[in-house]
Amino acid sequence: MKRLGLLVILAILGLALQVQAGQSCFSPKCHSRGKIIKGQPHKPVASGQCEKCHFPHVSRYKNLLREPQTEICFSCHKKFEKNISKASFIHRPVAEKSCLRCHDPHSSTHKALLKKDTKNICFSCHKDLQKKFKYSHSPFVRGRCLSCHDPHFSQDRRLIKMQSNKLCFSCHKNRRQIAKIHGENIDHVECLSCHQPHGSNKKGILRSISHRPYEEKNCKVCHQTKRRGIALCLKCHDKNINSFEHFHNHLLGNYQENACLVCHNPHVGDTRDLLKDKPKYLCESCHSQIKQQRAKSLYVHPKCDQCTNCHLAHGSDHPAMLIKGGNDTCVRCHKTQGKFTHPVGEKVVDPRNGQPITCITCHEPMGTNFKYNLRLSGEATLCLECHKNY
Repeated sequence: MKRLGLLVILAILGLALQVQAGQSCFSPKCHSRGKIIKGQPHKPVASGQCEKCHFPHVSRYKNLLREPQTEICFSCHKKFEKNISKASFIHRPVAEKSCLRCHDPHSSTHKALLKKDTKNICFSCHKDLQKKFKYSHSPFVRGRCLSCHDPHFSQDRRLIKMQSNKLCFSCHKNRRQIAKIHGENIDHVECLSCHQPHGSNKKGILRSISHRPYEEKNCKVCHQTKRRGIALCLKCHDKNINSFEHFHNHLLGNYQENACLVCHNPHVGDTRDLLKDKPKYLCESCHSQIKQQRAKSLYVHPKCDQCTNCHLAHGSDHPAMLIKGGNDTCVRCHKTQGKFTHPVGEKVVDPRNGQPITCITCHEPMGTNFKYNLRLSGEATLCLECHKNY
C-alpha cells in the first residue's frame, strides 16, 4: 500500500510539473497561448506537455525539438508508422517525413490538425488540378479529396482508398444501369480507365481523346469480329507491325491474349496513343524490379523515369529495347563520350562474355551505389573484372 501511495504521489507531482512547464511556456513574456492554441489543440499541448516534444534549454534540432520532427510524431503514432512500412505507395510528404507540411503540431481550426482545409492543402502542391472543367466530379468540386484518396499511403499509386470500381460503386449504386451500358460483369470494370475522376470537357467525365470506332459508336468493328489478340488491332493499325518485328519486343505483352491492351485503352485516353497511364507507371507495372532498384540506389540517371527517352515501346534489335545501340543511345546527350574514354565499340570485346563493350557494360543508368552510375567501384573493383593481371 505504501508503494502504491508513493506511485500516486509521483504521478501527481509529474502532472503538476507538466502543467507548470506548460504555464511557464505560455507566460506573457514568452509564448502567447492565444497565438499557439487556435481551435482544437494537439493533445500534448492541451495538457501542458510541451516538454514531451521540446527541450526547455538547448537542442540539436530546430525549435528545440527533442528529436527529428518525424521521430517525435511516430513516438506516439506507432500504429501509423507500422502501416506506412506495409504500404506499396506513400504520399511524397510522408515519404519525405514532412508531417508539418500539412499538419500544425499545436492546434488547428480544421480536422486532424490540418493547416488549411483539405482542398487548399492539396492544391498547394497539385496546382495542375486548379483548372476548370466543363463537367466536374462532385467530390472534386466540393474539395472533398479525402472522399476518394488516403492522404498518407495506399496500395494503389493514385492513393485511392480501395480498388477503383469498389470506390466508385460506394456512391454510384445504380449497378443495373451501369451493367446495362457496359454489357458485362461490372465487378471487373476498371472505371478510371475511361472516366477522369476529377473532371473533363466531355460528358460523363470521359477522358479527352477517343478511339475512332468508339467516337463513332461503331462498336461492332471490334466486338463483332472473329479476329482475336493483336490481329484485332492490326486490322486497322497494320503499319504498326513493323515496330514489333525486332529481336527484342513487347509482342508477348505480359502473356495476355491481346498484347496491345496491356498499355493501350481501346476506348478513350488522355493521349493520342490512348495510353492507359503515363509511360513511367505503365513500365513499372511490369518492371517492378526497376522501381525497387531506383529506390535503393544512391545514383540514378537523370530523368530515368522518362522511359521512352531511351527505350522503344514496341521493339528494338538492341538490348533492353534501346532506341539505338548501347553507345549511340548515350552519346545523343553525352556527346564527347566514346571519343576519349575507355575504348568501346564492335572491335573492343568484353573478355567475360565475348560481347562488344558499350557504355552500359560499365554503367547502370537505372541506379547504383557508385558515382557516375558505375556498376561497381571505379577505383579498382570494376576494372579488375576484365583486367585481371593488374
